[in-house]
Amino acid sequence: MTEPEWTPSTEEIDRRHTTIRAAGEAAGLDAVLVCGSEYTGFEGAVAYAAGFRILHRYAYVLVPVDGEPVCVFPQEARWVGDHGETFVDERAFAPKPGDWLVDRFREAGIGRVGVYGLDYAMPIRDFEALAEGPAELVRFDAEFDLARAVKSDEELRSVRHSMEINKAGVFAVFEAYEPGKTEAELMGVAEGVFASRGTARLTMDMVLTGPDGAVTPEMTFPSTTRRVADTDLLIYGLEVAGPGGHWVEFSRPLAPGGVSEETQRMMDAYREHYEIVAEVMKEGASAEEVHREGSAPFTERNYKLGHVTGHSIGMTMIELPRIGEGSDVTLRENMVFSMHPHAISADERSCLYFQETWRVGATAGEPLSGVPCRFFDGSETPAA
Repeated sequence: MTEPEWTPSTEEIDRRHTTIRAAGEAAGLDAVLVCGSEYTGFEGAVAYAAGFRILHRYAYVLVPVDGEPVCVFPQEARWVGDHGETFVDERAFAPKPGDWLVDRFREAGIGRVGVYGLDYAMPIRDFEALAEGPAELVRFDAEFDLARAVKSDEELRSVRHSMEINKAGVFAVFEAYEPGKTEAELMGVAEGVFASRGTARLTMDMVLTGPDGAVTPEMTFPSTTRRVADTDLLIYGLEVAGPGGHWVEFSRPLAPGGVSEETQRMMDAYREHYEIVAEVMKEGASAEEVHREGSAPFTERNYKLGHVTGHSIGMTMIELPRIGEGSDVTLRENMVFSMHPHAISADERSCLYFQETWRVGATAGEPLSGVPCRFFDGSETPAA
């Protein structure tokens, strides 16, 4: 299968930079500094702002409120990655990017900088230089994420394409399943699909597996030695970003031999959750409201919630706002969220956890996979 090109249009590039500048100006900044690293899921802010896919190390995009953006790369990564992908004209390769940025701040009279990735993505060596420089550094993660949370039509096409890739990987696992294969062998089938369709390194794989139709709460790497049985419950938690760079999350539980009574009760709660989210994930709802109503089927059954109910997702794997207590952000049409309540039994010995990616609609939420919320036995196709 030949994958289409996913280079953003000039209009889309202008929209992104205008959005970043407007958020910076509203916060009283002179510039926004976007950080990204090869840590899985944290590359996307740089791809969003500059089109560069980080292969190794890290990178920055400096977007002045009044002026043209510049990409800053560590000199040791000069020949690592395809810098020709970058749609920002000015590019700098610096022995110490922090020192280079300090000089640019002085030259351009930049006094207040909002930093996306200050806590997670910026290396200490650059932070130390910037902290002693002329500019005040301001944490800007929430503002940056909220500015890019509403997806354009062009972005939504990329999101939907990523979902088709993710679904293909999940159903490839179903098709390849047979007792006696290892967890890792089955994961390799999905990864083959992903790599052939242009995800590059942008995949995040985990499994929940267990005997007798039940799984324990811990998410793990797939084992190269554990061989699956026809009485196992297998949940391959797959998250990918396609060639357009937009992450999605999708999985469904595979139970060829059926499930335990406890697991079935958890699925009953999941089905109620899906019906509720479809009703409440709409323009004008609050993120806390979606969490409260969407998690009610689990809390009413006295299940613990072991993981965040959901979060915004885009070119970074986990973006703000989150779907949870105290998240008072008002949802807007064409925001995109991953929803994955982690239902854990009172004795913490079993759980159910799988993912769906949703689009906020004008009057109702849209589950982007189109795949029913149920157990599968391995015989199904993507249209099931």
